[in-house]
Amino acid sequence: MKGLFLLVLITFVFISASVIAADVPEVTQQQVLSLKAAEKAPKFIILDVRTPQEYAEQHIDGAINVSHTDIENNLSMLSQYKDTMVIVHCRSGKRADIAENILLKNGFNQIKHLAGDMNGWVAAGLPTIKQ
Repeated sequence: MKGLFLLVLITFVFISASVIAADVPEVTQQQVLSLKAAEKAPKFIILDVRTPQEYAEQHIDGAINVSHTDIENNLSMLSQYKDTMVIVHCRSGKRADIAENILLKNGFNQIKHLAGDMNGWVAAGLPTIKQ
């Protein structure tokens, strides 16, 4: 019985450690707007990791859509952005955390998280487009 409990405990610790989100710096909505407006802004992309349906309904102009469930399958396409600032967001943050961890594990070194995600962007009345 003790052995089974210890095995379950060890398994839980390893699983918990693997799903803890990386410490990704946030960028504010205003910082994103400034980057988009600046003539000499550093190169960056906005990566929307919501579903294609959510993206089609409403998204930030210029955002690239790759669902968080498809990030690993699209690493070759995304690899051109490994040394570029990648600003990741979803609806509320959970899916973005998953995508950020995958990107970090695959050598993307300038990952940022959009503070407030899409919910915050919309609540602030910031511009979106529909596909």
